[in-house]
Amino acid sequence: MNANLKNNDFGKRLKTMLKVDFRRMFLTPIVYIMFGVSLALPILILVMTSFMSGANPETGESVAMFTNVWQAIGSAGGGMSMDLTGMCNINLLYFLVAIFVCVFVGEDFRSGYAKNIFTVRSKKLDYVLSKTIVLFTAAVGMFSLFFVGAMIGGAIAGLSFALAAVGANAGSIIACMICKIFFALVFVSIALTLACVGRQKVWLSVLCTLGAGMLLFTMIPMITPLNAGILHVVMCIAGGALFAVGLGAISNVILNKTSLV
Repeated sequence: MNANLKNNDFGKRLKTMLKVDFRRMFLTPIVYIMFGVSLALPILILVMTSFMSGANPETGESVAMFTNVWQAIGSAGGGMSMDLTGMCNINLLYFLVAIFVCVFVGEDFRSGYAKNIFTVRSKKLDYVLSKTIVLFTAAVGMFSLFFVGAMIGGAIAGLSFALAAVGANAGSIIACMICKIFFALVFVSIALTLACVGRQKVWLSVLCTLGAGMLLFTMIPMITPLNAGILHVVMCIAGGALFAVGLGAISNVILNKTSLV
């Protein structure tokens, strides 16, 4: 009986927190800015680079350009390329997601909302779980909008949509996007933990998160390739879940052990 009451209490608390956090997020201008950037970024990249020459004017050497729209999503090789197509693709969104997490959580502490919510009705664990779910949902939206933007930008730039040219097929593209989205949970979890450390000092949490993200950045093409399969999907879902649980527990400890002001 007591166990059922506790479970009901936890469910009600989490449901309330989710309602509040979703409402706060969609009333915050920055989420729409992030969504807008996610949609516009691939369009600008693909359209603007289509006007660039394919050769370096100083050395005369050819420069790797976007010739296929799927290059904006990733590569089938699984290796980290330092050229234009390897750096200016959907993987840039991981840093955008990290910045959004730090700003959104930092605003809770700056405004006094966090202190108020913990004092009145919520536990630290509820807060961490709710933030993880809500911010991951925002990340899903950002990656989905980037995909849409890439299709629009590719059509405007007149790029090829041939899947075989990049060593992929419709199934692997879907698997790749699933991998990209769930790997974002890793960045959400890291940023949330560091945001709990930095609290009002958003600049500090952003710098630390970007630094940690740079360590993972070179792994992304290998873990989320364009020709991804079921193994990649399972690995990304499991990895995202492990990071969310592990770093969520650490975030809970941090909030319980430190001052909220």
